[in-house]
Amino acid sequence: MRKFNTVLSMTILALFVFHAVIGALEMIGVLPGELRIGKISARILLTGVIIHVMICLKLTIGTLTAIKRSGTGYFKENKLFWIRRISGFAVIIFLAAHFTAFIGKTENGIYILNRFGIIELTMSVLLVLTLLLHLMTNIRPLMLGFGTIKKRGILTGAALTAAILMLFMGAAFLIYFIRWLQW
Repeated sequence: MRKFNTVLSMTILALFVFHAVIGALEMIGVLPGELRIGKISARILLTGVIIHVMICLKLTIGTLTAIKRSGTGYFKENKLFWIRRISGFAVIIFLAAHFTAFIGKTENGIYILNRFGIIELTMSVLLVLTLLLHLMTNIRPLMLGFGTIKKRGILTGAALTAAILMLFMGAAFLIYFIRWLQW
């Protein structure tokens, strides 16, 4: 199950990058709104995320059961593990807000949300930040799962790529917010 989750995580990551780039380009007005490929990839991404969450829940419940059985949690020694789990839970919360924020319609090829105020902007930026934390804390285990951890440049390159992507997404949310205020 862990190997499957590793492959699923890489697939989710690839779909997420595609979704983020397409969505950001739509928000800043480079691409027309509501591209069919964007909707299809978003649905596949959501399906992958749901499966990933279910697997991680099962693994976390197994960990909690083992902690209860042993009577020792070693919380200090496992902080990074809990950061991964807690950031994943935060991603779920902000993902739900993301779904509710991105309900709208297309007018003249421009996707216009019903509302994109300061609350939606804040939730979107928090989604980006929690995703960045979740990705940064999970890159090493993901690389371990594929046996590529010994190549330090891969981790650094992945971290840099993720940081740039998150900056691009955050900027796109801000640009869209400013554009939305003008509509």
